[in-house]
Amino acid sequence: MALNLEIDTAIYKYGLPMEWPDAVISEANQLSSEILKKDKHNRIDFREHPLITIDDSNAQDYDDAVCCQRTPSGWKLLVAIADVSAYVISGSALDNEACLRGNSIYFPDRVIPMLPESLSNGLCSLNPQEDRLCLVCEMLIDKKGEIAHSRFIEGIMRSQARLTYDELAAIVIMRDTDIRGQYKAFIPHLEELYQLYKILKRARVRRGAIQFNQAETRIVFNSEKKIEHLELLVRGDAQQMIEEYMIAANVAAGRFLQENKAPILYRTHDGPTADKLENLRTFLRRFGIRLSGGEYPKPAHYTALLKRVAKRADDHLIETALLRSLSRAVYHPKNTGHFGLSLNCCYTHFTSPIRRYPDLLIQRGIRHIIRNGNCDGFNMKAERLKELSTHCSLTECRADGVMRDIIYWLKCEYMVDKVGKTFPAKIKAVTSFGLFVELDDIYIEGLVHISRLYNDYYHFDPIHHRLQGKRNRRTYQLSESIKVRLIRINSQKRKIDFEPA
Repeated sequence: MALNLEIDTAIYKYGLPMEWPDAVISEANQLSSEILKKDKHNRIDFREHPLITIDDSNAQDYDDAVCCQRTPSGWKLLVAIADVSAYVISGSALDNEACLRGNSIYFPDRVIPMLPESLSNGLCSLNPQEDRLCLVCEMLIDKKGEIAHSRFIEGIMRSQARLTYDELAAIVIMRDTDIRGQYKAFIPHLEELYQLYKILKRARVRRGAIQFNQAETRIVFNSEKKIEHLELLVRGDAQQMIEEYMIAANVAAGRFLQENKAPILYRTHDGPTADKLENLRTFLRRFGIRLSGGEYPKPAHYTALLKRVAKRADDHLIETALLRSLSRAVYHPKNTGHFGLSLNCCYTHFTSPIRRYPDLLIQRGIRHIIRNGNCDGFNMKAERLKELSTHCSLTECRADGVMRDIIYWLKCEYMVDKVGKTFPAKIKAVTSFGLFVELDDIYIEGLVHISRLYNDYYHFDPIHHRLQGKRNRRTYQLSESIKVRLIRINSQKRKIDFEPA
């Protein structure tokens, strides 16, 4: 099946909204493609500030721009966010449809946006050298990486440049002469961003935030939308730099709303439940490993364990078990903290209002308080807030599910013409029914079923994570290198089967 047909099938299967209602199209068409004079009223002009967007090379809409400068006590960081709330009014057709969708979904060949393209890629997107309305989070960050003061400002900005993560890394980490020359005017500002990042990273380490290293794969397509190759997606310092700035802005947004007693959709992440914790510790005992922290382990205990196992051959298995012991992060009307980030403060989502509905809600609350001095009139009943938190968590989960489904299908399709070929691989997991292997350099996973181990009867040893032959004592051990032959692909069931070569 062709990629576009498979995506059409997934869209139908998951019930994703595709068509824009007439009322939404009508409202979008009524918006001017340029900023009107009345829209600039009472806004601070940031157009001369060196605000730049830094995103993945495949990014299609630009929510945020950053710049910072050194101060005697630390840094002043500006995080400018597209002011979607200026155009998408509460209760409008645009708003109702954005709420229904919950978030944008990015497929290999298309996007199902939360907002019509005229807004998501046009009027709201912080495209280079174009005037845009924005909401600026100004933060004074001290030399320990703490937010000493923050405020929010309605502004108008003009992105001075668009950088990719690779370009940012080339400038501040690899110090590539050619690229530094290309962005010469921005080098001092980028250097300060990098210095601030190192301070924020140290603060993150001090508070014990968990840093999982689960590898992701990126599927690279050619011009005909055929898979060219798969590559490991490494989150380097450039990506983490932007992530730290966004976390800081999200914390500032949560604090601002809480201080003004406004209703908030918090972004929360619970620690392990008693049952999950017991299961995790039972699993870890097989490896001779102990998770500290008693009945209520803290993020720092998880982080310490990850450091201890980092150089073990089975580290990925232990890391996966730790990850699975935790719940998904969700939206919630009450502040229960964010376990993974080790944040007990008011953490929310504010920085991506083009593609996430909760961010738009948060933006509306901030904008209302800026204009009115308090949250009076910005009312949202507790029941409605609960409904929205559940709905937005579900639409996010739906988006993850459909994307995971498509990625599995693409991997199957990539291997279809390779049946019968042999590949070097590593054993990633050992179970009673066989071996899960990952192909070297291709990052495709599949199963060697125990029935394919013809030469003996194999016994599963869960303590040492191996299968051992009863007669010949041959073992298949976790993390062992193995040659496998591809024997079967089932794209519909998303299954890839191998046998020892």
